[in-house]
Amino acid sequence: MAARKKKAAKKAVKKTAKKAVKKTAKKAVQATTRKIKPRKQPETLRIRSVAPGYSVNDLARSIHFYEHILGFVVVDRWIRDGKLMGVELRAGGTTFMIGQDDFKKGKDRAKGVGFRIYCTTVQDIDQLAKGIRSRGGVLDHEPQTQPWGTRDFGVTDPDGFKVTISSPMS
Repeated sequence: MAARKKKAAKKAVKKTAKKAVKKTAKKAVQATTRKIKPRKQPETLRIRSVAPGYSVNDLARSIHFYEHILGFVVVDRWIRDGKLMGVELRAGGTTFMIGQDDFKKGKDRAKGVGFRIYCTTVQDIDQLAKGIRSRGGVLDHEPQTQPWGTRDFGVTDPDGFKVTISSPMS
């Protein structure tokens, strides 16, 4: 009698499992055959990343600032006629491009005026700011909590380009 009950129970479990597999397979087929809603036309721009690029007065000084003060990594160097003309800098998923100004528009041309780069991170803002100060960096403002729910601080690079680094509050 007990053997029959075990056999019946196994059969019931197999039947339930088969139904679950069939149901899951049916849902998978439905998911792949659903109609994709067409995008509105004309389709709007969809950017996956952005990399600001700008000219600097003293490339070596700027590389030092971004690499040794802020913590970016130089991932590419642009050399022309044996001379370093620019670099690609990366921090996490963000890329900055900086190049040596050729001064064709004058050496006294203002840079960084009316321009700010906003960067977000999940790292501890206070620790990042402390690290930047310990490496000789000067903050435009100490870490502060903003009314919209982020904590940030600002720095200015050697050419006057403003950078704000923020993190969402947890």
